[in-house]
Amino acid sequence: MNDPRPYRFASHLACPRCEASYPLDSLQQLCGCGSPLLVRYDLARLTEAWRPSDLVERPWSLWRYHELLPLARPEAIVSLGEVVTPLIELPRLGDDMRLPGLVMKDEGLLPTGSFKARGAAVGISRARELGVTHLAMPTNGNAGAAWSLYAARAGLQATIAMPKDAPSITRQECALAGAHLTLVDGLISDAGRQVARFVEATGVFDASTLKEPYRIEGKKTMGLELAEQLDWQLPDVILYPTGGGVGLIGIYKALQELQAIGWVSGPLPRLVAVQAKGCAPIVRAWQEGARESRFWEHSQTRAFGINVPKALGDFLVLDAIYATDGRAIAVSESAIDWEQRRAAQLEGTFVCPEGAAVLAAAREMAALGEIDADSRVVALNTGAGIKYPDSRDLGLTLLRPDEDLPSHHASRRRFT
Repeated sequence: MNDPRPYRFASHLACPRCEASYPLDSLQQLCGCGSPLLVRYDLARLTEAWRPSDLVERPWSLWRYHELLPLARPEAIVSLGEVVTPLIELPRLGDDMRLPGLVMKDEGLLPTGSFKARGAAVGISRARELGVTHLAMPTNGNAGAAWSLYAARAGLQATIAMPKDAPSITRQECALAGAHLTLVDGLISDAGRQVARFVEATGVFDASTLKEPYRIEGKKTMGLELAEQLDWQLPDVILYPTGGGVGLIGIYKALQELQAIGWVSGPLPRLVAVQAKGCAPIVRAWQEGARESRFWEHSQTRAFGINVPKALGDFLVLDAIYATDGRAIAVSESAIDWEQRRAAQLEGTFVCPEGAAVLAAAREMAALGEIDADSRVVALNTGAGIKYPDSRDLGLTLLRPDEDLPSHHASRRRFT
């Protein structure tokens, strides 16, 4: 029996800054005022038409929430098998931090190995639905890899500009997918300027972060999944590694929409934007009580995905932090290194450097008394550690075939 309800309840695009409105089914980039556009939904109709019980028989993929996604029809979906990523309890690491309620949402299990698959799945699907045949974007690695692979799946061309120091595996993903990949001797901000000039010269669709409205809708599904996995009982704190900030903005948008349709209640979780001390424009803006960030000069961090000196959607990130009584926090490179090793040794989970930054932030906030020991805390690990094979020197011993293993291996203490 066919479901008489519409497949989606999206109504229009809206500017969060000047409140201008745009039609949903015409190709749009930024608002005329320069702000990103957001997809808005008919939440009143959705409140009447949609219930949590409607999800029971649906496949466990991000598309189970299609009423809160922008695609007009299911035939438009471009998928590589996006799973609902697990919430993993971290009892030993949590005890080590004095945060027994710590859990991790592990995005490394998605296609392409990172949370960027969410934005690519929805963004590419919607782009193809609207007639896009060629897109361009700058990337720190994982986003370009995801958009290149999903573009190949959809039969679209992709032009990607990537800093030369980005993780090598992401470079291979782009190139093998047939993207027109160029390496840039600089930062993602430099690559962004090159893409902007290319788009202006060619008319190719600009898929840069928040320059189209649909990447955020894919990232939003992290919040939808999290709420359902917790039986619609929200956690106290969510920590998120923040570069461009789309994931944090998306989670906040998802929770607001769920609150509006009555699926969750009570205060929203405190949202914590985690950055590295070598690139912390959101942290500086939050400390100053500012509504926007300033460009961070000479940015550098091995957590390459959050090496973003100035985010287009910084004001939306800060709005989400202020609205939820959250905060922004920067962690050191040594803390990132140590926490990545600690998570692997105590829990057997190989998190990416950005995920390690989040765990380091959780530890620091707990030590400062900013997170109570009885709090329910969700840390987002945004990708698989195996995507960063060259990110650290392990100092391993090399033996000749006739040499014996060192005797200290037998008594070596773990967790040091």
